[in-house]
This record gives sequence, C-alpha cells and structure tokens, in this order.
Amino acid sequence: MLNNNNYNPDVLSCLANLSSDEVFTPPQLANQILDLLPKEIWSDRNARFLDPVCKSGVFLREIAKRLMVGLEKAIPDKQKRIDHIYKNQLFGIAITKLTSLLSRRSVYCSKTANGKYSVCETFDNQQGNIHFERIEHTWENKRCTYCGASQENYGRGEELETHAYQFIHTVKPEEIFNMKFDVIVGNPPYQLSDAGDSTGASPIYHTFVEQAKKLNPRFLSMIIPSRWFAGGKGLDHFRDTMLKDRRISRLVDYPIASDVFPGVKVIGGVCYFLWERDYSGLCRVTTRMNGMDDTMNRPLDQFDTFVRFNKAISILKKVKTRKYP
Repeated sequence: MLNNNNYNPDVLSCLANLSSDEVFTPPQLANQILDLLPKEIWSDRNARFLDPVCKSGVFLREIAKRLMVGLEKAIPDKQKRIDHIYKNQLFGIAITKLTSLLSRRSVYCSKTANGKYSVCETFDNQQGNIHFERIEHTWENKRCTYCGASQENYGRGEELETHAYQFIHTVKPEEIFNMKFDVIVGNPPYQLSDAGDSTGASPIYHTFVEQAKKLNPRFLSMIIPSRWFAGGKGLDHFRDTMLKDRRISRLVDYPIASDVFPGVKVIGGVCYFLWERDYSGLCRVTTRMNGMDDTMNRPLDQFDTFVRFNKAISILKKVKTRKYP
C-alpha cells in the first residue's frame, strides 16, 4: 500500500501548461515515445540526441537516465559518465527564455549549466548544450516570412517573448550546432494564435517536422496534432508528404488528446510517429482509445483518403471488391 507521507511525485508530471499551443509533455508519454527507439542506442556512447523544442526538458532528462544505465559498463565512473553524456550526447533548443531555465533545471539540476549545483562538471558557460537565443521575426507584407506570424500581434518590444522559434527561423538549421544528430525528438508548438482567418489559429507544428528532416537524423519522433490526417489549413502538402513517406515505421494515434494531455483540448486528437532514415516499408499504425490498442501494419496511403481507424480497412476492401456503382 502506498504511504502518502513518502510519496514524491515527479515535478514534471505536475506542471500546468503555458497555453494550449505550447503543451508540456508528461514523463510517461515521453518514455512511450523513447521506447520506439532501438534498445542498442542507449549503449552507444557516440549517439547524439536533439530536442529542438525544449519546454520542460523532459525528453533530454529521460534520455540521460537511459544512457546512464546503458553506458555503465563502457564508462564505469559515474561522474565521468555524467560528464560525457551531458557534454557530448544531449542537445536542446528552448522555445522561450522561461523554458530554457526550466529545461536546464530539469536536465542539469541547475538553472545554469556551470552552476554550483549542476550535475555536469565540464561546462564553462551558463547555457551548456540547451541553447536559447532571442530571435526576431522577419517581416514582409506584415507577415513573418518563416512562420507566417502577423506583425500586428507579434511585433513586440524587448520585454515580451517574440515566439520566433529559433529552429524554424533559419534556412540552415544544421548551423545551430554544426553537428549531425542520430535522434531528433520533441513536442513542438502546435499553432500560432493569430491565423488571419475566422478560426484565429494556424498550424505551425508541421514546419518543425519538415525542418528536422532537413538534418537527416537516423531517427525522428515528434508528438503533434492529428489534424494533418485530413489536410487543409496549409497542411495539404505536409499530409501528402507524410502519407507517401515509407520511412515512417510507427504511428501511434490518440483520437482523444486528453488521454495523454490531461486537461488539454486538442481537436482531432494527437499522434506521435517514428521516422527512420534507413527504413522503407509498411507503417505499424496503432490507435489508442478507451484503454484499448488496435494495431495494424499497412501503408499510410492505401486509399485516396487516409483511413484513421484500422477496423475500417477490411470494410473498405470489401466495398471496393464489390464494385458498387
């Protein structure tokens, strides 16, 4: 029986979300996503990991835990193992000044990487490998040429965040760290709060996926809204590209977003995927709803319209074979 007096919850599971656009990832969900990666990567001392959209630092923290176990035989000394992992294997780009401090606190146990209480003893600067640089939008016809933000809403003074996310406000993301990454993983911002249309919101998450693909990692995994399944609102090209991409080996779909993000409403649900650079084949599609899993191996572009639920596949096949007029 649980002794409530000794219960010590994970602080990252207790955080309130900053907004519905920037949702913190629960540790349990982060680990489900990391479970998609091959087990041998946790014992690879040369593997590099990037979270280009750090909010709480949960992905980098959980990766560090796995590497600490996987590299124990290769680097027996605990402090040397910590220093090697944090200095050479873990990298992040925070989305705001606040989340940069939060991420460093989660990963390094100190808001500064070279602080007195930092678990890593090799950094000589405050940021360590979790970078944050204030970026300004590039305006043209009152819109940002990179993300589409309106100058009216996002042309702010220095006292406010610009929400010009560094990872997507460049044509050369490889120059941010000047290195190759084996794994890119994260939970990007989902939308801009001003769309310039009647809905008041425009998707932005797909630009992070597209930018990450430019870096050509061995593995790419992100959790994003499932609305891209249907396209529309600037997502048609992204939808077509994703559905035709044979390098997507796993797709896990949650039609009810609150199943993974308690208290958060994301219309259409959320999903996460595993993109593998060296894979080409069928995708293992899993739908999780009401505590049940439904899984099938299939091409994502099997029909003209993407079929979200696996159980509908057999019905559609029967309909097609009967050739109704």
